[in-house]
Amino acid sequence: MLATKLYFPMDDENRGLSREQVLKQIDLSLARLRVDYVDLYQCHRYDRKTPLQETMEALTEVVHAGKARYIGFSEWTAPQIRAALDLVPAVKKFVSSQPQYSILWRVPEREVIPVCRENGIAQIVWSPLAQGVLAGKYKPGQPPPSDSRMASQAMGWAMNRFRSDELLAAVQRLRPIADGLGITMAQLALAWVLREPNVASAIVGASRPEQVDDNAAASGIELDDATLAAIDEVVGEFVVYDPAS
Repeated sequence: MLATKLYFPMDDENRGLSREQVLKQIDLSLARLRVDYVDLYQCHRYDRKTPLQETMEALTEVVHAGKARYIGFSEWTAPQIRAALDLVPAVKKFVSSQPQYSILWRVPEREVIPVCRENGIAQIVWSPLAQGVLAGKYKPGQPPPSDSRMASQAMGWAMNRFRSDELLAAVQRLRPIADGLGITMAQLALAWVLREPNVASAIVGASRPEQVDDNAAASGIELDDATLAAIDEVVGEFVVYDPAS
């Protein structure tokens, strides 16, 4: 599947989900990718400055023109999703949602996943390893590896929520659970995400071929109720259900 997004600025003049941007950015993406169409065209965030109907009508134009097969969104709230669904069938219906979702970040479970499940919208989740924290490579009381995301000046800010020694120590206590199943910590975290029937796919990064193999193997792992309960017991106090918390 080939997907592309719009919303965040490519430069100072190109941002948001206006009709102009929806039509302009798909053409620019197709040119950069050197293809005639993409499978999925996603709204990277919700645009409060553009009427929703304008955005949905423009996305529908893109699909009718054959430049994208389907449309999706990332990090929209349940009310925003319902508002878009209320415009169907006059406009094309979203088929995918791309929220942050992991053992430590369960915000979508309260409203987003239920409304999507009821309306045939699947989840393509990002950061299922909590920016690598759930892979177990960050140790409490130790500096992060120099080549890691947490050590990066450009990207490290996004990991502040997962940086405390207390949380990192709790994550390390997941290791015996993974070892008992004969799997890696990354596989445990990915299997946990994929246990949710509404999750169609999990987005993971990899810098080495063996990481790709390791991550892919998680798709065949099933976690029983006892394992899920053990995970909750270990990390429960650090789980985020409300983004404002």
